[in-house]
Amino acid sequence: MKIKPNFKKRGGLLPVITQDEKSGEILMLTYVSKEAYNQTMETGIATYYSTSRNEIWVKGKTSGDTQIIKEIFIDCDEDALLYRVVQLGKGACHTGERTCFYRQVK
Repeated sequence: MKIKPNFKKRGGLLPVITQDEKSGEILMLTYVSKEAYNQTMETGIATYYSTSRNEIWVKGKTSGDTQIIKEIFIDCDEDALLYRVVQLGKGACHTGERTCFYRQVK
């Protein structure tokens, strides 16, 4: 039995936690549509859905900060994903930081 994400549960977008495969560092939290997920599976390059631009977004296409997929995990409800990646370039965050979680609240 092949496990597939359930895109119907959350209105067509699923959250994705992206993690550095070697260090375990959380790089970002973003979303995927079914189309973005399928493109990720086909190419091996992390492809997301930009909620601010309402479009498919291939990580690194313009910045060069590409994420190569090593593993994909799905949660027990089949409505959230974890991408374990090799991060190429400067980092995952559009601010130039390695991770989007570089600011501590407490």
